[in-house]
Amino acid sequence: MRGVEVLTDAAVLLDDARIAWVGPRADAPRADRVTEVSGVILPGFIDCHTHAVFGAARLDDHQRRALGEDYKAIAAAGGGILQSVRDVRARSEADLEALTRARLATLLAHGTTTIELKSGYGLDLETEVKQLRVIRRLAETQAATLVPTFLGAHEVPPEHRRDRAGYVRLVCEQMIPAVAAGRLARCCDVFCEPGVFSPAEARAILTTAQRHGLALKLHADELEGSGGAELAAELGALSADHLAAVSDGGVRALAASGTVAVLLPATMIFLGKRSQAPARRLIEAGAAVALATDFNPGTSPTISLPLVMALGVSQLGLRHAEALTAVTVNAAAALGLAGERGQLAPGFAADLVVAAVEDWREVGYWIGANVVSAVWTGGSACPAPTLPVS
Repeated sequence: MRGVEVLTDAAVLLDDARIAWVGPRADAPRADRVTEVSGVILPGFIDCHTHAVFGAARLDDHQRRALGEDYKAIAAAGGGILQSVRDVRARSEADLEALTRARLATLLAHGTTTIELKSGYGLDLETEVKQLRVIRRLAETQAATLVPTFLGAHEVPPEHRRDRAGYVRLVCEQMIPAVAAGRLARCCDVFCEPGVFSPAEARAILTTAQRHGLALKLHADELEGSGGAELAAELGALSADHLAAVSDGGVRALAASGTVAVLLPATMIFLGKRSQAPARRLIEAGAAVALATDFNPGTSPTISLPLVMALGVSQLGLRHAEALTAVTVNAAAALGLAGERGQLAPGFAADLVVAAVEDWREVGYWIGANVVSAVWTGGSACPAPTLPVS
């Protein structure tokens, strides 16, 4: 993860939507059009874990945590994920689309050119499909590349609180077949955590998704260990995400697998937690580590991958090169896209970010400032958006 090659006085040649050549500017092939940039050129950043399709912010949750209530107490009182579920169920598809479009523009302005978006604020077939339709329509018109993930197993909805098994059957027998038949998602995710979905329930859902052709991801071992990392590795999931409470066995399982450990440091800080995922143990064991925002209304209203990179260095103990790898090459692998995104190399997608800095390490250094000055997706320059987050 520290193997970052840095070229000075360099050039990148684009051939339509792909990179054709990278090297010293003096050796560059002739080009029809030349754009001079000032700063550092980087691969487009890849946010491999977001929940950007939501309605309102959860401001009450934020205040209650500040007053000492924990995640489970807030959820039991009607806050948390279920508050967003009530909100999203009541909103029109057009409203959700407009809100999400503005958020995607802000993510893009911070250098994120590939974005995973999860459903999970519906928890019924109609609303889960509504969220995924929003993502599909936006994918057709937005400059960023969008990767849709079905997260019907984000929580047990109120109407199934006394029939958890019935809800798992609903996800497996109705939701997953409908999502797969409509080609509405590339991946399926489950929140595997004590009090949410057990490893056995997660296994049932994920193996069903696998039979329907969906790639697998897993919210694993976020606040309490549950064996989620081991399950993700066993099933060949693309990623196991969160991992603040991962066990030693989970670390070993991830290191021995092709499953990427996706760490979300902004979430733990926003939740007021003093512990973070054991990034150094994971890396030293041989696991591939990625970073993501976990952008969502309740536990991580974070739209900046450069900020998350800075947290990766200051909170997780990553080297600057490891933090850059974690939002490019390894984040691409966490979405099954490592062969086409996340590198400035011939044949890769022409997604580029220019940062107005002198040293590339500054991208993961300045906290709160957006140093991104220009973005290209698919070989085309993106206008600098000025839209707000919400």
